[in-house]
Amino acid sequence: MHQEVHPPRVPARSQRRRCGLARPEYQGRHGELVTLADGARLVGVSKSAISNWQKRHANFPRLVLLTGSLHKRTKWVVATELVDFARLQRARKPKTGRKSPQRPGAQIAAEKAAHYEEVVRTLTEREKRQAQALARTRAAKRAAGERLAEARARLTAEIDAVARLGTQKDHRTTTTEKEHRP
Repeated sequence: MHQEVHPPRVPARSQRRRCGLARPEYQGRHGELVTLADGARLVGVSKSAISNWQKRHANFPRLVLLTGSLHKRTKWVVATELVDFARLQRARKPKTGRKSPQRPGAQIAAEKAAHYEEVVRTLTEREKRQAQALARTRAAKRAAGERLAEARARLTAEIDAVARLGTQKDHRTTTTEKEHRP
C-alpha cells in the first residue's frame, strides 16, 4: 500500500521558490533523504510525534529540502540523522504504557471484590424495592379493574332503567291517544 517517495530533482533557479535546498552538502544525494511522514514510519512513531520532536528539541535533524507550495510543504531530512535522533529519544524516555501498580496485586483484587460485593448488594436492595413497587402497582391495577367493572355494571343498569321508563312512557301515550280518538 505504501508507495516509495523519492525526493524531487533539484529545480532550475526560476522554480526555487517552490523548492529550496536548506543544506547544500546533500545536493545530489537525494537517496539519503526521507520525508518527515516517511521518517515517522521508518522509526516507528506517529507523524505528530515527529512534529513535536521538531518543535521541542533544538537537536532535531535540520531540514535538508522543502518542496511544494507554501500551504502544503513537504519536509525532507537525512534518514540516518532522524533514526539516530529517534534512538536517543527512546533511550532517554522509557516507553509509556501500562504503569506497574503501586499496591500489591492481592490488595487490588481484594478492593475490586469488595467494590463488586457492594454493587451487588445495592442492586439486590433496588430489586427488592422495585418488586414491592410492582406488587403495589399490580394491586392498585386489580382494584381499579374491579371498580371499573362495578361502574360499568351501574352504567348498564342505569341505561336499562332509562330505556324501560322510556318504553313505558311511550306505551302510556299511545294508549291514551287511542282512548281519546272518536
